[in-house]
Amino acid sequence: MRMEQRIGAALAAMALIAGLAGCNQRPAERPAADTTHTTAVTTDTTRMPVPPSDSTASALDADAVPLTLPVLDAFFADSSFSADLKSRLGLTDQQVTQLRTTAREETAKLNETQRDDYSGSAEQARTVAAERIKGIIGEEKTGQLAAYLRERWGGTGTAAAGDTTLPGLSPGINAVPTDTRIVVNAPAYRMDIFQDGKLTKSYKVGIGYPEFPLPTGTLRFAKSVIFNPTWTPPDEPWVEGSSKVQAGKTVPAGSSLNPLGPIKIPIGLPSLIHGGKAPSRIGNFASHGCVGLTDPQIKDVAMRIGTLGGTEISDTAMAGYLKKKTQTKEMALTRPVPVELRYETIVVEDGVLHIYRDVYDRNTNTQENLYRVLAAYGITPEQLSESEGAQAMDALREMSRDPQGRLDSAAAISAATGAATAPDTAKKMPATGKVTRNVKGAREVAIPIAALRGKGYPAPVGLDPSGMEKRIAGAAGLNGARR
Repeated sequence: MRMEQRIGAALAAMALIAGLAGCNQRPAERPAADTTHTTAVTTDTTRMPVPPSDSTASALDADAVPLTLPVLDAFFADSSFSADLKSRLGLTDQQVTQLRTTAREETAKLNETQRDDYSGSAEQARTVAAERIKGIIGEEKTGQLAAYLRERWGGTGTAAAGDTTLPGLSPGINAVPTDTRIVVNAPAYRMDIFQDGKLTKSYKVGIGYPEFPLPTGTLRFAKSVIFNPTWTPPDEPWVEGSSKVQAGKTVPAGSSLNPLGPIKIPIGLPSLIHGGKAPSRIGNFASHGCVGLTDPQIKDVAMRIGTLGGTEISDTAMAGYLKKKTQTKEMALTRPVPVELRYETIVVEDGVLHIYRDVYDRNTNTQENLYRVLAAYGITPEQLSESEGAQAMDALREMSRDPQGRLDSAAAISAATGAATAPDTAKKMPATGKVTRNVKGAREVAIPIAALRGKGYPAPVGLDPSGMEKRIAGAAGLNGARR
């Protein structure tokens, strides 16, 4: 059974009744509080500290695989995975079985409910996974497993092997593509389409839950567009007791039990770009390792990807395909379209410094990373005004909050503020076995910087003025605006 199908079904029968789970799930909706309003950033008179000359900058895009036990469970959906663990890592049959069982049990816990938010964090989920895996295979093999998963999740095999004509990741910080490709920056909930180096269209998107994170730091390739996709429930324990679907029995295209929406675009295991999302899930956690869009958005994306891939999809053709809801139609692209998945929480965009919420708890909002971004544009901390520096430091701290709005990582707070110890407000939260569905509080701080005027990644183009985009419209132009 394919890996995206396992990733696409981590929630329980309750989720099934509301609208079946998937990497592409449409969760039961509740009215969401508008947490994207703009308020002024609190500033103080402390000028941004100058980095010590021997400071070592940390990575802007965490290159470690965001491994959680549900993600490991998804890898086991690939029939070759178990064999590779034995041949490449030298694991025994018993160790492989223990890993599979442990991962499955953890995934099953998330099936209890989807209506309430998880009270843990992505960092906790990764820590739990590391501890349990070490207990089964030891520390050395755990490191080898992480390296192997990084290779496997990094898009290997998503395009023709050995094809040197295919592009690589865009080089540099906040890199602006010079070719044709799609760029997704998870913390910004943003997807951009570039054609010949020009940004032609931007979208707000939903991203993977922290327990099922969107793979980032990788380059994938879209090679086809699939209309009216079918869905096959995985062989998870909750499926066995369901009266609605059966493991391995395909849910047809057009069925009310099919969570994929009208179109899916595979971009390499375990991810898809797909529709089926309610507008309230855009700009929030919305999937199990995928890029989620509303149905109108995915239709627009499909047509544009068709053009980029040399396979035109007309309005008439699309309407014809989607009219026949029970008939699946796959259109192969003449050439693969690169899809670059990023995790950049500090971005200079058209002269404005954007600091996004570190939603996957990767501790990226640090002074060191901020200095690296400024240096990429030829700017030193001393060139910022006192107000700009103070706002930036405040933003680093505030955007280090976890999705629940708590400063739950002492290391992140210390790194962001330069303090020797974390403040007393830092808290660790208990795990409950509930998936994290919502981000509480501001998702972004935007600070215009005089020295950066005219520099940076391009501003979004053609965002839909409804829903999330409407609520945050104009925020970038305010002094130190929170979203």
